[in-house]
Amino acid sequence: MRELSTFKLIDRITTLLRSEERKRYLAMGLQPIHVQILEYLAQCNKLSDTPAAVTEYFGLTKGTVSQSLQVLERKGYIEKTANPQDRRILHLNLSPEGKGLLDEILGVNMLPHACKTLNDDQFEEINKALNTALIALQAANNLRSFGVCHTCKKMSEVDNHYLCELTQEPLSQDDTMQICREHVLT
Repeated sequence: MRELSTFKLIDRITTLLRSEERKRYLAMGLQPIHVQILEYLAQCNKLSDTPAAVTEYFGLTKGTVSQSLQVLERKGYIEKTANPQDRRILHLNLSPEGKGLLDEILGVNMLPHACKTLNDDQFEEINKALNTALIALQAANNLRSFGVCHTCKKMSEVDNHYLCELTQEPLSQDDTMQICREHVLT
């Protein structure tokens, strides 16, 4: 029963956040998922910026993601480019307008204001507990972790030089802070 009450609290917090987001985003002609996709694209790496990765990350249907991407592209917030090695693969990137919108939206996010009521120790404790719950949920349902590169088993570092052992590509320090679809927990 303890687990159920914890997940009900998480669900309630999420419901409150989404309700406030819906109100704000409706005026912009957007839904919360549209902004969530923009936030994801701002944080993901080149292995994870495809429609398939977006679908998998959010656990949505291909149709829902396709419609959301069409809205974002029509509004000029994202750009699609074909992969030079495999023209069937599309990469999604934020346009300058998309980056500007995210900056504007994140500037009035209600979550940071609420978090100011917590001290650093409380915030860290909650963060660790939620991260543990997320990892357990992903493992129990055989889902990818979509973690940050620097925490991946496949990333190596030698003398401040970073390498993705999966792709054998060098990574910049900025790359190591991005979300990766191929992430493997250490």
